[in-house]
Amino acid sequence: MVCPYSLSVPGGVQGQVLGLAREMRERGHLVRVLAPCDGPPPDPGVTTLGPTIQNPANGSMAPIAPDPRVQMRTIRALWDERFEVVHVHEPLVPGPAVTAVLMKTAPLVGTFHAAGDASDYEAFAGLARRFASRLDVKVAVSDEARALAGSVIPDPWTVLFNGVDVEEFATADPWEAPDPERPTILFLGRHEERKGLPVLLDAVHEMRHPVRVWVAGEGPLTEELAARHAGHPGIEWIGRISDAERNRRLAAATAFCAPSLGGESFGIILVEAMAAGAPVVASAIDGYAAVVGPREGGAPAGLLFPPGDHRALAAQLDVVVAGGPRRDQLVAAGRARAERFSLARLAAAYEQIYETLLERAPARPVARRPMALRRSL
Repeated sequence: MVCPYSLSVPGGVQGQVLGLAREMRERGHLVRVLAPCDGPPPDPGVTTLGPTIQNPANGSMAPIAPDPRVQMRTIRALWDERFEVVHVHEPLVPGPAVTAVLMKTAPLVGTFHAAGDASDYEAFAGLARRFASRLDVKVAVSDEARALAGSVIPDPWTVLFNGVDVEEFATADPWEAPDPERPTILFLGRHEERKGLPVLLDAVHEMRHPVRVWVAGEGPLTEELAARHAGHPGIEWIGRISDAERNRRLAAATAFCAPSLGGESFGIILVEAMAAGAPVVASAIDGYAAVVGPREGGAPAGLLFPPGDHRALAAQLDVVVAGGPRRDQLVAAGRARAERFSLARLAAAYEQIYETLLERAPARPVARRPMALRRSL
């Protein structure tokens, strides 16, 4: 599996790569992750390729590795290992992902995660189609991700959900005992305009119920927002937290809020919150609505509000923190919905893709590096 983003930096794509790799190992497969890192690798099955730089992308910052030395290490790893399948996440992102697609040392699966602004795809439509034509299977993590990449890359496409280790979140010990007199709202994400944190903080001032807000993460808006809302005694800035602390705070939260304004193809954190038993209140962007909205005529697994509308958000948060049967219903519906997005189900779906590719792939001769490449490495 190839990840273009630093595994030292928390992120949805990184989490999916590591989680899927672990689940595939549990199913008896040998999995090696090739990725850049800016510190020690988070998993023994990772081959670190080098450091990253921060690059503006889709309203956020992406830790990518365009350094030629990283590409040479990627090439060396692809030649040294006899991989039967190479699974590239975000295959059009410059760095190891693009290099793996160009090399194509084995059948290629490409998973597209991004949603949102299509300007880059439109500007490089010809190049995107050319690169994508080297993929044997193209997977999108949601209809929104497929719509973005599919705007320039033709069919066929397979749409598979992102996955969560449901048991990990369902069994987490709450950070502290719930306090019915002091309901807690959790926000977790980068403090930037796209994630909608200003909308949540404005909503807190409009709520009828007094609440405490855990604001996890950091970003370019942290200092400005902390100063602006310094007068609210319930807002706690807890900074970057570990995965274990994230799980425990989700288990303890009265509600989890995801107020993003756009650019989210799926929203894996919503599934994690539901698995931990935290009712979800999220903006009604397409990626989030597909996760928590009604399915097949059933009840929604969370509450939605118009993106950017802090008064509507305040009203929905008041419904959840008031407790009672409505909150209990959301917790139960959320846990049931999370089961639909388990990593075990996702791994089984990818396993079928891999097996189909191997069945139709011709036998490969023993691979040797070209002489010039051997000298350069």
